[in-house]
Amino acid sequence: MKYNFDLSIDRRHTDAIKIDEMKEIWGREDLIPMWVADMDFATPDFILDAVKKRCEHPILGYTKKSDGYYNSIINWVKNRYGMEIEKKNINYVPGIVAGLGMAINCYTSPGDKIMIMPPVYHPFAWLTKRNNRQLVECPMILENGRYRMNLEMLRSIKKGVKALILCNPHNPGGVVWEKSELEELAEICAEDNIMVFSDEIHADLTLPPHRHLPFSMVSEKARNNSVTFMAPSKTFNMPGVSASHAIIFNDGLRKKFETFIEARELGNGHVFAFPAVEAAFNNGTEWLAQCLEYIVGNIDYVEQFLKENTPKIKMIRPMASYLIWLDCRYMGLSHEELKKFFADKAHIALNEGEMFGKEGSGFMRMNIGCPRQTLGKAMKQLSEAYISLEI
Repeated sequence: MKYNFDLSIDRRHTDAIKIDEMKEIWGREDLIPMWVADMDFATPDFILDAVKKRCEHPILGYTKKSDGYYNSIINWVKNRYGMEIEKKNINYVPGIVAGLGMAINCYTSPGDKIMIMPPVYHPFAWLTKRNNRQLVECPMILENGRYRMNLEMLRSIKKGVKALILCNPHNPGGVVWEKSELEELAEICAEDNIMVFSDEIHADLTLPPHRHLPFSMVSEKARNNSVTFMAPSKTFNMPGVSASHAIIFNDGLRKKFETFIEARELGNGHVFAFPAVEAAFNNGTEWLAQCLEYIVGNIDYVEQFLKENTPKIKMIRPMASYLIWLDCRYMGLSHEELKKFFADKAHIALNEGEMFGKEGSGFMRMNIGCPRQTLGKAMKQLSEAYISLEI
């Protein structure tokens, strides 16, 4: 490989959340951090070089979005997904969670109903509640090792719902949705003018042979009734840059969003955001291909290791991203016992399943976006802890 994903990088003393918040959450610092969803691979050199080059100029002043920034996004989504967009369709947002919050406040009112499909990325729920909206849950169905949307239930509970937050691909289950699922979802939502906010932050990390389909490309109804959120942050391990974008096709919806963010000065960005995004999308194809190959190798390693050493811990194999959803229900442990097992016995920091909704009880989410050496150490510790339970 041209790029070295085996390199171990010490992230201590950099204010990295996944390192520096462990003691606050678990009361200890001797855990292998496999929780927060950023990778432990070096951010690509072409992105760092773009930031360094900008720092060569002695003035870090107010910065506009260049045509190069817009064109990098336009070309990336066209080449990767066949998605045709124009400059006018792109709105900078300082992060996808922030963007979802903007969309909630732009398109809905306090007291309105917003639907999510748990188990799902936990900010969807707290964004809804903290913005004084009613949370409506339509739990997914786990079937043959894969989650599917409960569209039958969705039809029965959708009355009065103003918006649905879609995780596409799905986190934590790693699902790359079938076109038929997205088509039916688009139809159901369009019937009652339920807007779809599609979080597609893991899109670029779709693992071969699976292919990501942006929600807005499913149909005209989907295109005209949605806001698509994308970013290079997960893809190129640059979430600290805070540079995401909302893609909106419907003229009325786009103008409403633009008015909302302009009135609050939320879309200006910062001096490093635009050159970093441009560098990522203009130069990242080869790096990403090699990164995905390495991630697949890590997933294969974990899958085989669990089968051979910890058979009561099952793995839902992800179709996208570096997050593995571990099914620990066969271990016979309570939620609290499971948390203590991973932290106090295996010495691994993972996200607890109930964080993603009560449907996540008995599950844990593991981030395997790390060097194989780190992963091997974590699996060895897990095996030793598992044996000590005598289950």
